Amino acid sequence: MRSNSNVMNCNLLFYDRSHSLLPIHSFILALTSAKECRLTVQFNQETYQHIETEALFNLKPELRGAFSAKNFQPDPDIEIEATLQPDLLVHLSECTTSEDAIAYLQTLSQTQPDHPLLNTESWYALRVTQSQKAGEIGYQTFWAYLNPAEITQQNFSSEHITQQMMRFFREQVNDAGELNPDELDNTLDEISNTFENWLNTTFDEGDRAISNAIDDAMEALNELVDDIAEAAEEVTDDSSIYQVMIDFFTEDDWAFIKLQGEPILQLAFQGKRDRWTCYAKAREEEQQFVFYSVCPVKAPKTKRRAITQFLTQVNYGLVIGNFELDVTDGEIRYKTSIDVQGEQLTTTLIKRLVYTNVLMMDDYLPGIQAVLKGETVEAVLEGIKE
Repeated sequence: MRSNSNVMNCNLLFYDRSHSLLPIHSFILALTSAKECRLTVQFNQETYQHIETEALFNLKPELRGAFSAKNFQPDPDIEIEATLQPDLLVHLSECTTSEDAIAYLQTLSQTQPDHPLLNTESWYALRVTQSQKAGEIGYQTFWAYLNPAEITQQNFSSEHITQQMMRFFREQVNDAGELNPDELDNTLDEISNTFENWLNTTFDEGDRAISNAIDDAMEALNELVDDIAEAAEEVTDDSSIYQVMIDFFTEDDWAFIKLQGEPILQLAFQGKRDRWTCYAKAREEEQQFVFYSVCPVKAPKTKRRAITQFLTQVNYGLVIGNFELDVTDGEIRYKTSIDVQGEQLTTTLIKRLVYTNVLMMDDYLPGIQAVLKGETVEAVLEGIKE
C-alpha cells in the first residue's frame, strides 16, 4: 500500500460525542493509494484512559482484540492508529498529499471546529500500542481485520467479511482464552449495529451488493457462534495448563507477553549479574508444562566444543532440569518441565520449576561466560566446586 505521510507537531482540537475537546499535539497523517486516510496519534496514560473509558475513536470494548501483554506502563506515550470513516473521504478529495490534508485539518480546527473530520467518532481505531523495553505491546481492534476502507471496494464479498470476522474471533479465543457466549453475542451485535449505521448513512442504492454481502456474512457468523463458544470453553477451562500458567505469573507479579497464536508466554528475569529472556509453554495435548531460561550470551562457533563439554559436566548430577545447547546458532538455555498426565497442575508446582530454573541459570551463568571468554573448562569447573 503506497502512501505519503508526514509527522506534525502542531495543535489540533478533536471533539467527541459529547462535544468535549480532545487536544492533539503530535500526529502522523497518511493518504494511501487505496483511498484511505490514516491518523496515528500518541497520548499520555491519563488521556488514553479517558479515550478507553469513553470508547473514543470507536474503541468499544466488544471490538478490542486480545491484549499482547500484562498492561500499559505510565511511560512512554500510547499510540493509536485509526482510519477515517470511508464516506468522509469526500472532504479530502482536493487533497493530493498528506501535507494538503494536514493543512486542511488545521484550517478546520480553527474555522469549523465541529466539522465531522474532527470528530473522534469519524475515526476507527485499528491498533493501540506502546513501545516498552521488552518490546512493543498492545492490541488490535476488529477494524484491523476488516478495515472500513475495504467496505467500499468493488467485488466485496460476504465470504471475505465472514473470513475476517472468524480470524478476529479465533485469535481472541486462542490468545486471550476469555471469550464466552455472551461476549460473542455482544461483539456480533456491535458489528451488526455499525454495519447498519453505515448502510443508512454511507451507501446509496448502487451499494446494495455490499448490503447483501454484509447480511449474508452476519447470518453465516451467527450460525458459527456455538462452535466458537465451545472452543472458548476449552481454552478457558480453569484446569487447562495455559490458564494455570497465566494465573501463576499474574499472581506472582511477573510481566509477560502472550505470543500470538501460541500457548507461550515471554518473560524476563533479572539475576544477580545479568538479565535474560524466559519462555513458559503449555503443551495441552501432552499435559506438559515447560519453562526455559535463555542465556543472554550465545556460544560462537569457536567455543561450542568447549561449552558442550562444560554443560555436559554440569548436567551430570542435576536433579531438576538441564542445560541445552543449540549447535546451529549457539543458543544456551536451561529447561525445567513437568508431565501432569492424569493429575492437576498447580501454581505451586509451577513456582518450584520456575524458580529452580532461573536460579540455576543465575548460578552457572558466570561459568558459562568464563568458558566463552577462553578459560579452560577444567579451571571453571574447579572454581565452581570451590
